[in-house]
Amino acid sequence: MKIARIIGKFYCVLDSKVLEIKSFSLQDLMNIESIRSIEKYCAENREMMVDMPGILDPPVIPPKLLAVGLNYADHARETGQKMPEAPVFFQKASTSVIGHNHPIIYPRIVKELDYEGELAVVIGRRGKYIDREEALEYVAGFTIMNDVSARDHQFRYEKQWFFGKSFDTFAPLGPWIVDRFTVGDPNQLTIKTWVNDDLRQNSNTSNLIFKVQDLINFISQGITLEPGDVISTGTPGGVGFARKPPQLLRVGDVVSIEIEKIGRLTNKVVEEKVTK
Repeated sequence: MKIARIIGKFYCVLDSKVLEIKSFSLQDLMNIESIRSIEKYCAENREMMVDMPGILDPPVIPPKLLAVGLNYADHARETGQKMPEAPVFFQKASTSVIGHNHPIIYPRIVKELDYEGELAVVIGRRGKYIDREEALEYVAGFTIMNDVSARDHQFRYEKQWFFGKSFDTFAPLGPWIVDRFTVGDPNQLTIKTWVNDDLRQNSNTSNLIFKVQDLINFISQGITLEPGDVISTGTPGGVGFARKPPQLLRVGDVVSIEIEKIGRLTNKVVEEKVTK
């Protein structure tokens, strides 16, 4: 089942139609019975469905947006870094989160803007010290994130990941959440990223160094996970700055990320308009 957010309200998605679900919470995605109940309600009320708007809210505004670096071997190699012995976590600011078809703003102080297509995990249940074998039981569903990055700030100027990856609009998230029962094994999904019509990333989550269960187990040893938290699992090879020559984002580019069984997240890069 697909759940989208539109003007702050939750909707089920059937084809290109949507229907508001009143009193929805992420807890409703934690068991198959409640999911089937929502699906039944939407199917029985198809005549009340309306066309899905082109612009969607991010499916959640995460209390914690946790991202993972260097979690595909080909991405570690293309950046010239060693394979990590443990997951490399960092955080992105909540103010960086935007939804499907919202613009990515190219900041005036950034010279090297890049894309990173990623599978994102939406937590649905509070937990700490979560066993690997039980990790998926804490997952409400999955979505897509573009870990937009200012490489000049990430690597050369301030040399810090948080700032370079947390500019406003640098975390497109969406287009919706798909429940974990529908997705099945999150470590067996094709993932592709296009810039305009150029396919830049083409991989599979089977190539994750640390699988979804590993990430949940690792981070929960020290940090309590709460409903709505998002773990973005890392990006495969093919990012712009590592290409020869580099192929970074420009104003007017359209970035689309597609993950099997989830959908496609699209955002256009626009110039920052400075108001005084």
